Amino acid sequence: MQITIRAVLALYLAHLFTDFIFQTSRLVQQKKNGRAIGYFKHGAIHYICALLAAALFLPGATRSLRFQFVVIGLTLVHLFIDFCKIQLSKSRPAADTALAFIVDQFAHAITVFWAACLIEQTPLPNIARASLCLVREHSDQILLLLVVYVLVIFASGYLIRFVTKPLMRHIGLVSTRTNDPAPHETPAQLSNAGMYIGWLERFLVLTALLLHSPATIGLIIAAKSVARFPQFHREQFAEYFLIGTLLSICTALVGGVVLMRMFFGNVALPQ
Repeated sequence: MQITIRAVLALYLAHLFTDFIFQTSRLVQQKKNGRAIGYFKHGAIHYICALLAAALFLPGATRSLRFQFVVIGLTLVHLFIDFCKIQLSKSRPAADTALAFIVDQFAHAITVFWAACLIEQTPLPNIARASLCLVREHSDQILLLLVVYVLVIFASGYLIRFVTKPLMRHIGLVSTRTNDPAPHETPAQLSNAGMYIGWLERFLVLTALLLHSPATIGLIIAAKSVARFPQFHREQFAEYFLIGTLLSICTALVGGVVLMRMFFGNVALPQ
């Protein structure tokens, strides 16, 4: 049962690397344009990531024909889900929302669980009981650490961008209708800067919690606020900054709680 949980974590780590680290904006655009090369490259990346993750955390699994067939099937299903999402967003642009992103990622997670069960020949309902064993035994900590860090730092960043996208559009509309002579970032520049700052912010919060240093979180928020203070007179920007920052901190806190529970057995911080 423990091997099945390790397979789930390894395949999910491969999915996270495929979708949120190695998938460039150019690759996304190729898929949106319906170019087969975009899907082929994305599928190849997914397959290679799954092989590397299995080689590191599932010794001997890559030599199994069952593993190869399941991973190829998982890659094809992954591409099919991406294709359906892209077609839906084309036919209904309003469907490209945070909810659609969550549903898409949930579908990918289900297929990862299914693939791991096929590889290890484990009934899907038994995964819940196996996860409890993982919590008690504190095993596979490095793998779990990688999954949580990539999920919180990169994957949640996309969710936050979807949530704050309406605010970003509003900032762009307001900036075009005003005659404020002060130079401001364009919405695209602001979004990109927020993405990179968010990556670093969530990494620092997760690490601070693991090091039992919650006071560091306050310093991170203070430093970020000071850097953006001159722009707080714009109400739309202040709302965008506050919502984005709170969502970012909350996702990092959830990830930190999971890691503390796994590593230390509780979520209590030392006095």
